[in-house]
Amino acid sequence: MDRRTPTTEPAAARRGETLLNDIEYRFRLMGQGPHPLSVDGRGLGHGLPRRAIALPELSAILMHPSCGYAARDAVWRLLVQRARTGDPAWRAGAVGVALPGLRFKAYLLSKLFTGDVQAAIVEHFLRALGTVELDRPGVVGHLLSAAFSKARAELRDLEPASSGEPSHAPGAVLPPASYGHPDLVLARAVAAGVITVGEAELIGATYLEDVSLTAYAERTGQPRWNLYKRRTAAVARLKAAIESGELSDPYADAVNEATAILVLDAPTARKRP
Repeated sequence: MDRRTPTTEPAAARRGETLLNDIEYRFRLMGQGPHPLSVDGRGLGHGLPRRAIALPELSAILMHPSCGYAARDAVWRLLVQRARTGDPAWRAGAVGVALPGLRFKAYLLSKLFTGDVQAAIVEHFLRALGTVELDRPGVVGHLLSAAFSKARAELRDLEPASSGEPSHAPGAVLPPASYGHPDLVLARAVAAGVITVGEAELIGATYLEDVSLTAYAERTGQPRWNLYKRRTAAVARLKAAIESGELSDPYADAVNEATAILVLDAPTARKRP
């Protein structure tokens, strides 16, 4: 990832608007050629293909609802360990595999701040690679949550004084349509006003990132019971919006995945609040 400072203001603005797209382009190049950057699925186990898996394919596998938490954690422990060797290719590869989640977090930040949210989320994700605890479940969830929290604090400090109304960064965009992932539905729900940014972050962390409600409460300093009530109400609105067709779009598969994962799955099937 080339982080060199452009020489003109317009170029800098364009870079801020397209950073994640640029990363995705280079990430996809990693999956091409005779020796793509890959992991050994046979050694990882947990139902992953028993062969070399190029990182772009690996990212798609991890996003699929059939991929279990154990497989995700096994992959992410390996990716973090390789990123910690300092090899730029593996650090870039880890960012690439996490792109769907990073896009969603950048979108949420863009609803609050006018700064370069994409650069902030990527920078703090890279820092989190060096500090995340690998013996805890939900490795990628902890990575994304740490990056989001640190980026939010940094952007808040840099934000100019305003009327207090949420602002919208022109460079942060919705996740591209090619990602059939529940994060896309949450982003659409925020844009439609069905749920708030905070509710989307709460649902994403506790349902999609395998962060317990207790851990989320401790991290944010909010009462656990209040969070439970907020989440229950937000999920009810999300379910109603999905069922009414308010969030429908040409990418129905993404909506179906989100419905199955976020709404129809009883909370007790994953963890007790």
